Amino acid sequence: MTIAAPHAEVRHETFTIVREIDAERPAVFDSFADDSIRRRWFRLPGSGAAYEHDFRVGGGEDAHSTFVMPDGSSETLRNVSRYLDIVPGHRIVFVYEAAVNGVTRWVSLVTVTLADAAGGATTLTWTEQVAFLVRTGDGNADLPHLRTGTALRLNGVAAALDLR
Repeated sequence: MTIAAPHAEVRHETFTIVREIDAERPAVFDSFADDSIRRRWFRLPGSGAAYEHDFRVGGGEDAHSTFVMPDGSSETLRNVSRYLDIVPGHRIVFVYEAAVNGVTRWVSLVTVTLADAAGGATTLTWTEQVAFLVRTGDGNADLPHLRTGTALRLNGVAAALDLR
């Protein structure tokens, strides 16, 4: 992937999303670790998606797809991650980079924590520290776009566990 020009201004942001999931911690943890469950909620938009996933410290995921825009043009999307810390059933820390057409748009450090909640549920907390390297337009929509996309993706975790 190509990183943005060194003179470009980097914009740093942090956001947190909390979800209470009606499943026990080990099951929620498995939604990240088990590819048969993970593929139900973590998918890149577009067609022709391919995923290589190695859930271990030092491992990661390489995912790519092609997204066709309303005007008929297409974008190649790529998401590459690396796991830095995994505490089974409790915590996952990873970094990832998101690229469009071979240009890295942003890089992030993500911490996912899982805690017991009432009634056998689990509180999932996703905290993301992002560095936007290349902005879309003036950049004002970049953080809302990422935060909303992440929230929608995390909504899929509960649905993926219901399908087990």
